[in-house]
Amino acid sequence: MRAEIISVGNELILGNILNTNTFYITKKLTEIGIDVLYHTSVKDDMQMLENVINIALNRADLLIFTGGLGPTYDDMTKEIVSKTLGLKLIIDEELKESIENYFKKNNRTMTSNNIKQAYIPEGAKYLPNDIGTAPGIFIEHNEKTLVLLPGPPKEMKMMFDKYVVPLIKQDFIIIERTIKTIDIGESQVESILKDIITKNKDVYIATYAKDGIVDIKIVAKGKNQDKIEELLNKTIKEIESKISDYIYSYEDENIEEVVFRMLKENNMKIAFCESCTGGLITSKFTRIPGVSEVFDRAYITYSNISKVEDLNVSKKTLEKYGAVSEETALEMAHGLLNKTNVDIALSVTGIAGPSGGSEEKPVGLVYIGICTKNCSRVIKSMFSGDRISIQNRAYLKAFNELRKFILNH
Repeated sequence: MRAEIISVGNELILGNILNTNTFYITKKLTEIGIDVLYHTSVKDDMQMLENVINIALNRADLLIFTGGLGPTYDDMTKEIVSKTLGLKLIIDEELKESIENYFKKNNRTMTSNNIKQAYIPEGAKYLPNDIGTAPGIFIEHNEKTLVLLPGPPKEMKMMFDKYVVPLIKQDFIIIERTIKTIDIGESQVESILKDIITKNKDVYIATYAKDGIVDIKIVAKGKNQDKIEELLNKTIKEIESKISDYIYSYEDENIEEVVFRMLKENNMKIAFCESCTGGLITSKFTRIPGVSEVFDRAYITYSNISKVEDLNVSKKTLEKYGAVSEETALEMAHGLLNKTNVDIALSVTGIAGPSGGSEEKPVGLVYIGICTKNCSRVIKSMFSGDRISIQNRAYLKAFNELRKFILNH
């Protein structure tokens, strides 16, 4: 089945709100084996919307609309869809009563224009709105399926998951797997995996990049679960053979959650000392429930004097090499380890910008120190982007280096 998602509303075209509905619906449709071919956004304009509907009817089997189902004059999706299909709008008494009860339950006065929402195209089904007034509409007409959903994301998601998916779900077994990668760009992943992606016609493989992480989504569908599982496992092994060094998880989890689990399994305690990341690493780590089992403490040693007083970094080291240096990162980690009763200490120092850089030490230069009683190492990195981006990439790099360090030691 081929699908098109049509988003209706001036606020989308003008950029006043982010269209998260299209992202959500596309992801869900892909998971149930429906191919999304087109995304269309259109203003609250009768002729424009009618044109969009006619185009979509000629190139898709499933049309999903969001927005334009409210009680006001500019909410016209249902009316234009009905007109385009040649269907009369008729009042549904059960739906009218449901809308009236919603207002009574919430102690609100129902204005007359809300009755508009009780009209549905002839032969259509209405989809209940459990948390709002605008019902959805499900239409099957001339071998096409049209689904009309409210615009507010909370209402749309609940309605789509609860009522739409059971109506449009394909007669397939669909299994999805995720491979989480780090320290590699999306274009590089696609380039390395190009042959695997193109040759596997029975498996859908897509990459999604976000904040330094690249997810590889693998979706397979069919009638036989054993064959699907076999195909997925074979595909995953092929991917592993190409990029195993960059894979950190096969679950939908963050890199810090992987490190937490590894520390817990190895009965290790950790402490952090942060400079350029300003507590970001600690903040990400302490969001994990139960992290106190492996986490002892953290210092934000932003100034040179704090590095000396809290971590016993040598003044001579700071004078000779500077705060952003391999030597300082190492002394920070050693100082933290000696001051605490932890098994592993991690330090971060760098230049997040936008100012403070030089030709010798540019903005984006970051050193990460990792130290135990038996061994230590410092990792030098160069990150691009604005201040927030550099800090985020430094946090991800720090946890990934911890992951590799624990694996190897």
